[in-house]
Amino acid sequence: MTIQAQLPDRPPADSPLFDRLTLGIEAHHPFVVDSFALLDHRTRARSIPEQAAPPGRYLSVEHDEQTRLIPLDRPITHIGRGLAADVRLEDAHVSRRHAIVALRAEGIRVLDDRSSNGTFVNGRPVTVAALSDGDVMRFGRVVLRYVEVAPRRKPQPLRRIPLARRPRGRELAGAAA
Repeated sequence: MTIQAQLPDRPPADSPLFDRLTLGIEAHHPFVVDSFALLDHRTRARSIPEQAAPPGRYLSVEHDEQTRLIPLDRPITHIGRGLAADVRLEDAHVSRRHAIVALRAEGIRVLDDRSSNGTFVNGRPVTVAALSDGDVMRFGRVVLRYVEVAPRRKPQPLRRIPLARRPRGRELAGAAA
C-alpha cells in the first residue's frame, strides 16, 4: 500500500518569507483591531480604569488612549467566545474555550485550552506559559497584556526623637543619696 501526501504551498524554511509568517493569522483578515470592542458587555462592565485599580493581577486592554484593566480575581479564569467564559471575546478567530489563566502559589500561567488558532505569548505560540508583568497575550485577533499592580506604599510618618533624654531611674537614685 502506498500513501501519497501533498505538501502545502509554503516557502522553504531557508527562505526569508518563512520568517514573516505568523501562525493563526491569515493575510485577508485585518490584524490591528480595537481589542476593547471585541470584549462582550459583561467583560467591558467589569473593566476598570488603570488609575483606579487596587493592587492585584489584571488583563490590560487599550481603548481610546486609555488603559482598562480586567481583574483576575479567581484562581481559574476561562477566556473564550463561549457563554461560560469569564473573559468573553466576541471574535470568530477565538474558540469557545480558548485559554485558561491559572493563579497558583508559584505564579500565574496561561494554558491553551485546545483552541483552533492557538494562544500566543509575546508573539510565540504556547500550550503552557508562565506569565510575568508586561507579557502580551494574543487570542485570535484580541491582544491583552498581563499587568500586576503593586500596593501603593503609604508614606511613613516621621518619628519624634527627643533631643535631651535622661533615664528616669538615675534621677531618682541621685535624689535619694
